[in-house]
Amino acid sequence: MQNFTRRALVKGGTALGAASALSGPALLEWAKAWAQAAPWKPEKGAKLSMLRWKYFVQAEDDAFVKLIQAYTQATGVQVDISRESYEDVQPKASVAANTGTGPDLFWGLYSLPHLFPQKCLDVTDVADYLGKQHGGWVDSAVKYGKSGNKWIAVPICYSGALINYRLEASKKAGFSKFPTKTDEFLEYAKAMKAQGTPGGFALGHASGDGNTWVHWALWTHNGQVVDANDKVTINSPETVKALEFCKTLYGHMIPGTASWNDASNNKAFLAKEIHWTNNGISIYVAAQNSAKDVAEDMDHAYFPVGPAGKPTELHLMYPILAMTYTKFPQACKSLMAFMLASENFNPWIQSAKGYLTHCLNEFDKNPVWTADPKTTPYRDVAKRSLTAGGLGSVGEKAATAIADFVLLDMFANYCTGREDAKGAIAIAERQLRRIYR
Repeated sequence: MQNFTRRALVKGGTALGAASALSGPALLEWAKAWAQAAPWKPEKGAKLSMLRWKYFVQAEDDAFVKLIQAYTQATGVQVDISRESYEDVQPKASVAANTGTGPDLFWGLYSLPHLFPQKCLDVTDVADYLGKQHGGWVDSAVKYGKSGNKWIAVPICYSGALINYRLEASKKAGFSKFPTKTDEFLEYAKAMKAQGTPGGFALGHASGDGNTWVHWALWTHNGQVVDANDKVTINSPETVKALEFCKTLYGHMIPGTASWNDASNNKAFLAKEIHWTNNGISIYVAAQNSAKDVAEDMDHAYFPVGPAGKPTELHLMYPILAMTYTKFPQACKSLMAFMLASENFNPWIQSAKGYLTHCLNEFDKNPVWTADPKTTPYRDVAKRSLTAGGLGSVGEKAATAIADFVLLDMFANYCTGREDAKGAIAIAERQLRRIYR
């Protein structure tokens, strides 16, 4: 089908590069050719509604809207899009799954489909098709997309959760680059605070920024929520070491991080109140538009490695699912496949400026990853990422633990002094045993 659509473009006099952004008649011509050749034919009179996470990069959403408009023009299927913070997508999707009414499609975070796998449309045919077309899926995407032997969601992209840091302040503190080891990181954080340029990680209910860094902290100290058989193992010496590390780090952070949500560190970084944090590339993109001095004086790095001796990062997966109650399953599948067609996805991730990272190997070649070296670290986050279940399964239980902030609250309780290590672990262990019973 890919060759067919490219021939259609050549016939129309349009040259197509590896990541060209089609527009106007050329885009519509290609979209119509794609729709004619695609295996899924939308039902007559189909109309879809989608709830997606609220964008952090305006250009990404603009490109997404353009993509959806092309789909509607090519197929006649109207797609109504609503947006919510990704903390709010999950409860609305759960209500819809339980009541059998609501949007046809939900595009959310982490293990969202695994909260109600029986209510998700089987999209194995779409996932298999896309894998064959685009060089195969990265391993972590397969784990998020599949329940048993069937795909219950299509992994659209990741958002990398990497270190954002200021260059000159780091050099002034004695560090030419961001530390690669956890013990060096503590020295870095201490030196940065001492000179009046502190940083901070979210310890409030920040679904993205908060969850990603505390999972890294646990895993890099060889701690685990559960073992490979989903047996709860949070009560361990390794967890204590992770808690102690984070409490020391917390002491070097800017005050107030215990109440931060996912927007707090972005605002603080752009306001020059903090000089290191974890985030997607959205801080850098925003700085290029409104604080060029910050953009020029910042860079990105992977999380430091601790006793585990290898990367233990958790990046934000964004899978899209369709509910079994939809009246238009073929239209849902058609749209999912359309979103990840090369001629759509390449310009889309270019517009996202590094905020979206692909799950299909073909898109390693997109020039967005090499045009600006500060973007390059985000290219490989899908390959580096562990899944939300850690050693355990990626399923309803892991999704629930993430959604309930069990691990994040454990670290917050200890770092802020609300609980000692024993008490913080005991609370988390009780919650996890209820979830994993």
